[in-house]
Amino acid sequence: MAVAMTNTGREPRIQAVVFDLDGLMFNSEDIFHEVGETTLRRRGKQLTPELHSRMLGRRAPEAMQICIEYHSLSDTIDELLQETRELFEELSAVRLAPMPGLQRLLDHIDEHELPKGVATSSGRRYLEGILTRFELHDRFDLTLTAEDVTHGKPHPEIYHKAAERLRVPTAEMLVLEDSHAGTTSAVSAGAVAVSIPNRHSRHLDFGHAHRVVPQLDDPLLLQYVSGNSRKSPHRSP
Repeated sequence: MAVAMTNTGREPRIQAVVFDLDGLMFNSEDIFHEVGETTLRRRGKQLTPELHSRMLGRRAPEAMQICIEYHSLSDTIDELLQETRELFEELSAVRLAPMPGLQRLLDHIDEHELPKGVATSSGRRYLEGILTRFELHDRFDLTLTAEDVTHGKPHPEIYHKAAERLRVPTAEMLVLEDSHAGTTSAVSAGAVAVSIPNRHSRHLDFGHAHRVVPQLDDPLLLQYVSGNSRKSPHRSP
């Protein structure tokens, strides 16, 4: 994938890094896609590329409402949520895995002592379950979920809140996203948005992102972190 850049000149100073979760840190979008196909196939419907694109990056109830309206389903949001959660839990038990480069990037951020967080459209129970399963929960200074905001992505609220709680200027917060909705949220908040599309979102338009890179340990992201180190000679290594 080619690296895209929408601005020119001096690169921004970065004081904190905030990750999206699904499709960015973990391969959960692969599982969600299969869940969506199975759920709709039971109803004689298809998960079209258009529908999937509309649902990507949204909070679960909003995604279910989009699905219901798209296919004129008689199901309620709660019914679809329950069915899809059960399917997801079954599949994720054996298939959920970190995305390439995640561990290396996290280690690099820790080494350079920048605060980091997760800001997801998913729920808190789901988020904490995944982070705990992979022993990552205690590595983040901040976690924000669908329950923490009034407006979901692509609204910028979650990233304004992330910058406020991390006590950094939004313009100096690096946000990593895989979806168009998430990237729009970060850009609208004024953050430095770097998009890392997965195979389900590569066809979307990421022209509004600061950069587009192929994976989490891309040299550009590592340079953003190492170029803004908080290390001090007075701190222990």
